[in-house]
Amino acid sequence: MRTREHDQSLVDLSAITEIELLILRRMREVTIGEHRNTFRGAGFDLVGLRDWQPGDRLSQVDWAQSTITNFNPMIVREFEQPSTAGVVAVADTSLSTRCGANGALIAGAIARAIATIGMSAVFFQDSFGLLTFDAQFHVSGVRPRIGKGQVIHCLEAYQHGHGLQDVKATGTLSENIGGFIRKTSLIPVISDCLFDDPRHVLEELSSLNSVHDVFLVLIDSAFAFDLPPVSAGWIEAFDVETGRSRLMSQRTVRALARRAAEWQDEVERTAKDLDMDVLRLGIDEAKSDIALMEFVIERRLRKG
Repeated sequence: MRTREHDQSLVDLSAITEIELLILRRMREVTIGEHRNTFRGAGFDLVGLRDWQPGDRLSQVDWAQSTITNFNPMIVREFEQPSTAGVVAVADTSLSTRCGANGALIAGAIARAIATIGMSAVFFQDSFGLLTFDAQFHVSGVRPRIGKGQVIHCLEAYQHGHGLQDVKATGTLSENIGGFIRKTSLIPVISDCLFDDPRHVLEELSSLNSVHDVFLVLIDSAFAFDLPPVSAGWIEAFDVETGRSRLMSQRTVRALARRAAEWQDEVERTAKDLDMDVLRLGIDEAKSDIALMEFVIERRLRKG
């Protein structure tokens, strides 16, 4: 059963615009003066056709196709530059991410990270795609494409599952992800990492580093366990992942936030031991947007 909370957007269009303006301001600082141009020409590989979006050049319009639709909408040709990189965000959709406190959800922070990474890709004219995984590590995806509309499509796919294509499980997690991605890509893995055996999962992801550029975006989830004081001596807790419940003492409940933070500290250490870069984000949207944007842009310019 879907609740009203699930029908609300984790990230709305105004937030995407806010992120877009933040990226434009930052990149204006980078590109002013004696800097190498981040773009390398008008690419010649035709990817396909799509509806016109604000910001598209007139030279991209496919006039013949647009007449068929009576210019409502106009159709543009989408090209991919030989120099463009692929960016594929791998996002956690397990039920634990739909938990939170005071109106803030872990999934909201994940969705905002997808938007920030996606809009950074739009600026560089890189293709952007999405892979999702659940608690059983079933993988689904949206094939990479270029444009702001693609970012919005990926956000809708993350929240509601719209347009997600099941990825056939042919082997390990790393093999399933690698088989979906057709070219060397930047792969940010966005998760709270509250699964049973995080080391095994991180080992799988780190094995992709031999071909792709993989890093972990770790969403701090301690806030979701920082529960208000209760007078009861014993509290019944329900595990959304397993469907099991258990009685917990008041003392144990008070320690949940600390234990979640310690768990994620260990995840961060393990990832770094496996030579994976880690960016840890909290629920402060402004700080998280800036930190992730700076991280992704610096990585992209370094690889460009």
